[in-house]
Amino acid sequence: MRSVFIGRFQPIHKGHMSTIKQIIDTSEDLIIAIGSAQHSHTPDNPFSGGERVFLIKQALIDEGLPLERIDIVPVPDINIHPLWVAHLRSLVPPFEKAYSHNPLVRQLMQDAGVIVGETSLLERESYSGHHIRKLIRNDDPAWESLVPPNIVKLIKEMRLDERIRAVGNVRIKR
Repeated sequence: MRSVFIGRFQPIHKGHMSTIKQIIDTSEDLIIAIGSAQHSHTPDNPFSGGERVFLIKQALIDEGLPLERIDIVPVPDINIHPLWVAHLRSLVPPFEKAYSHNPLVRQLMQDAGVIVGETSLLERESYSGHHIRKLIRNDDPAWESLVPPNIVKLIKEMRLDERIRAVGNVRIKR
């Protein structure tokens, strides 16, 4: 069976890695779908789709996970909820099951007849991209314990932490 795990991975953190390991441990092949892939350099989406692919792949390698069983696919938003699952299916390899901790994504999958899997969550308040970005913006080194060690190193080397602080709370006009 092939499953899809949908997230924004801004940044990939230990909570994401826990979910990925739980899925891989079920012997399911996995597609990691990077949502909002067209966004970058904003407070909620500071990293580009390509940067997220790179960081996720490095995290998988560092954990010794079987890359031959995992695909990573950037998925841009379409902002039309009833069409979103069809949009996703048009961009990723075929899948039978979906994982997400986002209630809307879970509902859209169920509405489309996709099996929705369950995984246990690490502390949701701590292991969330929003929380981690806030810690980085506030120069709080506590964020480093929430992200895989090599990813912390890469974020600093690529100066992505500086980008998070630079974009701060800037909002884009809609």
